[in-house]
Amino acid sequence: MAPHPLIETFRAARIVPVVRTSTAARAVTAVEWLRDAGITIFEITLTIPDALSVIRDVASDPKLLVGAGTVPNAAAAEECISAGSRFIVSPWVDPTLAAACQASGACLMMGAFTPTEVRAARAAGADVVKIFPASSAGGPGHIKSLRAVFPEIAFCPTGGVDARNAGEYIAAGAAFVGIGGKLVDEKAIAAGDREAVQAAAREALGIMQA
Repeated sequence: MAPHPLIETFRAARIVPVVRTSTAARAVTAVEWLRDAGITIFEITLTIPDALSVIRDVASDPKLLVGAGTVPNAAAAEECISAGSRFIVSPWVDPTLAAACQASGACLMMGAFTPTEVRAARAAGADVVKIFPASSAGGPGHIKSLRAVFPEIAFCPTGGVDARNAGEYIAAGAAFVGIGGKLVDEKAIAAGDREAVQAAAREALGIMQA
């Protein structure tokens, strides 16, 4: 299976913010603040109320690459792609997601934890295998072990990844990482603390670009 062309874009960016907030308005604010700090890729999770409207809003900016996260089934994947998602992320292995992604050219990321699940994700059509939750799986050491068995697979660890340890995951063999609450801090967003959110973004970008 040839690598998806977006994988090189993800590798170059090294971080993908996972936007998971309790309201659509806070998600849009998070994207705006992080965009202004220099981040151009966003995973918008379907756990956000009216997530499709957020995806449409973010996708309307041609400079941004938007995807949908926590996608539960094929019907949801199709809706997200229609709204502008260029990558689809599921925390688990679901073979029904592949058809819509392949038809549209969207990059498909499926979640896995063990070698058996990694193999199943690839067999189901995953372009990228998301290792979730990465921190409780053994952290960078787990990624290094998986890379020894699957050197050709692009891994994206998420869950417990932040600016302090992101570099360790990349050094262990991750293609890129997903950062959620440590970067998209809903308490800071709710408080209107733009500087705190953007400082976290600059910290992550600085470490990952070093």
